[in-house]
Formats: sequence, C-alpha cells, structure tokens
Amino acid sequence: MDPVSRVVRRAAASAVLVLSVASCGGQYGPSARVLGGPCRHGEVFRVATVGAATIRCEMVEGTSIHSADPATAARFEWTVVDPDEVALGAVTGQSVRADGSSTLAPMMTVAARYFENMSVSINGNEAVRLAVGVSGTGGGFEKFCRGETDLSNASRRIKESESELCRERGVDFEEFLVALDGLAVVVNHDNDWASCLTMEELGAIWGPDSTLGSWAQVREGFPDEPLRLFGAGTDSGTFDSFSELVGGSAKALRKDVDTSEDDNVTVRGVSSAVGGIGYFGLSYAVENADAVRAVAVDAGDGCTEPVESSVQDGSYPLARPLYVYAKVASVRGKPGVGAFLEFLARHSEQIAHDAQFVPLDGDDADEFVRRTAALRGA
Repeated sequence: MDPVSRVVRRAAASAVLVLSVASCGGQYGPSARVLGGPCRHGEVFRVATVGAATIRCEMVEGTSIHSADPATAARFEWTVVDPDEVALGAVTGQSVRADGSSTLAPMMTVAARYFENMSVSINGNEAVRLAVGVSGTGGGFEKFCRGETDLSNASRRIKESESELCRERGVDFEEFLVALDGLAVVVNHDNDWASCLTMEELGAIWGPDSTLGSWAQVREGFPDEPLRLFGAGTDSGTFDSFSELVGGSAKALRKDVDTSEDDNVTVRGVSSAVGGIGYFGLSYAVENADAVRAVAVDAGDGCTEPVESSVQDGSYPLARPLYVYAKVASVRGKPGVGAFLEFLARHSEQIAHDAQFVPLDGDDADEFVRRTAALRGA
C-alpha cells in the first residue's frame, strides 16, 4: 500500500477528526482538521486526511513563534501537503539515536518533535521515535564511533583522531552542515561598562596564561570588579570552538573557569555575579536575554552584535557552522534514520528559526537536501 493510501485508510477508519498532542504539550489542545482552518503549535507537521485532501498543520508564512508583535506572532493552519512529504513520514517501527553537542541539541530536539508529530499521525503506534542525548561534541563522537548512535551532533568538524577511530571500527559516515551559530559572550545585567570587547581583550581574559582577576585589568576605565569566568566543559565543541577562536588553538583557555556541559549552569553563574562573564551558543543568549546580556565583539572592523544577520554574512567574529554526522549503515539500513535526516534537510530553515539558530543560505540549504536524498537512495 502506498503511503498516501495508508493515511487515507487510517483516517477513514477513525471517526475522530482530532487527536491528542500530549506528547508535545497538552496545553496546545487538539484542533479540527479542516483545510485552511486553524491548528496549534503542538500539532505542527501532523498529517490528516479530509475528503480527498491530505493536509498538514503548518506555520503561516511570515509569522514566528518568537515574535511578540501580534501582526507576526505565530499562526498555524491546515494546508495541503505533497505526497512525497507523506511518503517521507510513512516509515514505521524505527528508533533513531542522536547524541553530541549541547549547543545543537535544541535544534535537534525541535526537529525530532516535528518529525514524530508527522510519524505518529501517519503510523500510530508504529511511529518512529527519536532520542536526542547531550554528551558534548567529543562525547558524542565517542559514542558514534563505538556504534552506539545513528547521528552525531557537533558544534565543530570531526577531528582526524576521531575520524580515524571511526574508520578503525568500521563506522562509515557523512558530514552535513545543518545550521549556523554564533558564540555569544555574555555578562551580568548589572555590568554597564562592557558593551563591546575586542578579540584582544577576550584573549587577555580567557587565554591560557591569563592572570587577570579584575575588570580594571581588561581596559582602562573599567571598574575594579572581580572577574568571574564561566564556560563550557572541556568535552564540548563549544569549548573547542571558543578556545580556537579566542585562545588561538584547541584547549588553549585558562584553567580557573567554572565549567559545565550544561549551558544553564553558565547562565546561572553569570547572572549571579556582577563581574561574571561567560560564553555559549547564540541560541542560549537569545533564550536567556532576561538573565544575561550579550556583548558586541570587535575583530578590528568595529563592534559587531551577535545577531542572525552578522552570523550568516560572517561579519561576527565568533560565528561557527554546526554539523550532523550520519552513519551510512544507519541511513541505508534503518529507514527512519534516513527519513528523519531528509526531513531535517527539507525543513532546516523553519527548524533553525524555531530553535533560535541561524538557517543555512539558499545554496547550502539546497545542497543539504540533495545530499540527504542521495544518501538515502531516494
């Protein structure tokens, strides 16, 4: 039976035209399945059949779940969906295991929720289920090369030593650029002196030989407020990227830093110390803007704020790419893995925006879709 017929048959067998979205937050509630009618955030990407039409809950173009403006606040409606999208969600009985970067985890979690919405609405109890772990980029690669996961989320490219370990263990993989991010440097809201820091100042603060203990030592005119440093754990790709960008090489940061693989620990640390300073992915800075304040960075061409446009055009000095590494055997041997990966590629712009990342530009986005489809053999 073809995937579209499967949806029609299952919908016709049910007298109920609404379904629970408890797995995505019961507060959203169900909605009537009516072409052009409203649906809810928790139902995004769910598929249904009404009469001869196969429809899906989608966000209205030009609206955003992050907009506080009533004119552009998120709206959702049931829209006709292409048969190939239905086919993508029709694989059954598969579990997908992903692990790795804490920075990329919010985006992968959103992608997993959306894909499960589609899969549950088509396949019911045989739906694809996804697990997204957070072991840090390095920890994720360890699991990936041991054969424990299907996908490895990374906030840096795989190292040669990690790639060699995968080869030794027979793990063939493909690298996919999935989104962009900026490393945001954040300070306490009561810090009213550091609105912009130069790369040299960041190096002086964070460098491996730094002994700076006061903001007064960073720049003349700054107050004699004790520096309190917070940052990513050493197994995190965020740590590696920040170290290379600010310290000049991998693992080149001072040791007296309160570190954690959990970026929320950095948020709490910086927000509780007037002289606190930390770093993490831009998505966390946006999400926690009420607790900490992101500062602009000057690499010699003036102060640049960490915002989507400056990350996408490369003008922000602490911008970086984000990757997913896919095990070839999983993509080709477990249809749910390949279907999820292609779903992520097809909808990477919306998923990135919803998870507060910077989406790929047009060419990179098209390449992502092309390569995932080719790897699946679709």
